[in-house]
Amino acid sequence: MVHLAVTAQVLIVGGGVAGMSCAISLRRSGVAVDLLEIDPSWTAYPCGITATGPALRALQILGVLDEVQRHGASWEGADHFSQAGEPITPELPGPAETVGILRSELHKLLAARTLAAGVHVRLGTTVETLSLVPGGVEVKLTNGHREQYGLVVGADGIYSKVRERIFPGAPRPRLTGQVVYRLIAERPRAFDRTHCYHSVNARLALHPVSPTQLYLMLLLRSPSNPWIAHEDQPRRLYEALTGWGGIAAQVRQAVMTTSSRSVNYRPLEAVQLAGPWYRGRVVLIGDAACASAARLGAGAGMAIEDGTLLAQEIMRDGNIDAALARFMKRCRECGNAAAESAFTLTDRVAAAAPLARSP
Repeated sequence: MVHLAVTAQVLIVGGGVAGMSCAISLRRSGVAVDLLEIDPSWTAYPCGITATGPALRALQILGVLDEVQRHGASWEGADHFSQAGEPITPELPGPAETVGILRSELHKLLAARTLAAGVHVRLGTTVETLSLVPGGVEVKLTNGHREQYGLVVGADGIYSKVRERIFPGAPRPRLTGQVVYRLIAERPRAFDRTHCYHSVNARLALHPVSPTQLYLMLLLRSPSNPWIAHEDQPRRLYEALTGWGGIAAQVRQAVMTTSSRSVNYRPLEAVQLAGPWYRGRVVLIGDAACASAARLGAGAGMAIEDGTLLAQEIMRDGNIDAALARFMKRCRECGNAAAESAFTLTDRVAAAAPLARSP
């Protein structure tokens, strides 16, 4: 059991994959953890997640990798194509192993593990105010309760209220000039690994996420970032998939027959803190600290890594201040490597592909 300086109480704000990963890891070492989730239903929308390398190791540490593989799909490598479906050989190899799963399924697995670990979960509640005090943080919750913690972890996503309160001058999320369509569809019988389609203005990726389902993500440049009504999103995705070949052409035929609830469209925003992700005894992880445009489905995997890395550093010696500095150093090293790999692979492959159509 790890002895934390001042108090063995940690507050995690946000019950997504980053927050739950951190909570599970800390509880296993005997740290008392409260987890706040503002959504009273504590659910996740059914898009897909892919995990490779460090994210898989993090899932193994959390003890859920076997379940993720059982509920999802596993494979090695990826096939790359032009927009028309012609094979392209990338200059960089794909990951040795990839696991895909529905975000909603991963959420259920981690939520069950969070509760089983003894994390105190409060739903429909979040932080109203944060005050740095010697050796900790004084917190007022939206239910009126006031408490003091030795550490507060902001894992409340790209629109983080913790970030706003602890870094009032920090950049706010900004539009990236990209939009994304996401779709869960029936998996063709012969489809058993990632298929990536590339053009100058678009990326289209399809991943297995269960024995019977696949996840499609279409990323398009769109400087105006138009909003599209929910009921119109299937038709617009169907039109945006015009001209894409291979498996994508097969999936396109099913788009108009799916429920609009199976299609998710949104303009993409990004935010990144330039300096340390912590101040005093408050630290940010996941999208609360660094949310970038969709690249190779790495966002959720990096959020899981953040949660386990922070817990590892805290558990090393219980010195929170030293742990936060070590965590920041490791996060920057991991994040820079992941970003460089993703941008290099997609941009080199895209150079050989024709221009895509915008919606």
